[in-house]
Amino acid sequence: MRTLRLFIATSLDGFIAGPNGEIDWLFTDQDYGYAAFYATVDTLLMGRHTYEQILKLGDYPYPGRPAYVFSSQLVGRIDPHVTFIHEGWVDWIRTLKQAPGQTIWLVGGGQLIHLCLEHGLIDEIILSIHPLLLGVGIPLAAGRLSDPLGWQLVPNSVQTFSTGLLQATYRAVSPPQPPQSDQP
Repeated sequence: MRTLRLFIATSLDGFIAGPNGEIDWLFTDQDYGYAAFYATVDTLLMGRHTYEQILKLGDYPYPGRPAYVFSSQLVGRIDPHVTFIHEGWVDWIRTLKQAPGQTIWLVGGGQLIHLCLEHGLIDEIILSIHPLLLGVGIPLAAGRLSDPLGWQLVPNSVQTFSTGLLQATYRAVSPPQPPQSDQP
């Protein structure tokens, strides 16, 4: 089974972007492990807002790797770099994880992250926590999880950088389920 990894930057107060999708606060002075991570990736997943923000940056930054944009609003849109997924998102991602391949990168945004957390689809979270407080913006996971205790994050590694950036890697683990009884 393929691994679905969320590799994402956040502010110290948990925002992945400013209120209008701004990411100009991200540190760009070094790579922070991105190149090594990206070398393991062969498939990308992203929400509509993330896709639209990426297009504003100029040339499409992920050529040569299949990318899927999850949107109910971009029906009929054509882009040679991506495939649009309009419905059945959870089952579609589960099927993708069963297909042969390498790491699947969940690029963002908050709504797709929330959906993947809600359904236990994320295997690993790599957070690059910037020592900045935005105060307002797009949260890491848009919305409240219906069962926040339905899975747990096991720390895997922590790396600190001279800039104050902290990169924490967690493995997502579902807690053991009680045995099912066939007796009423």
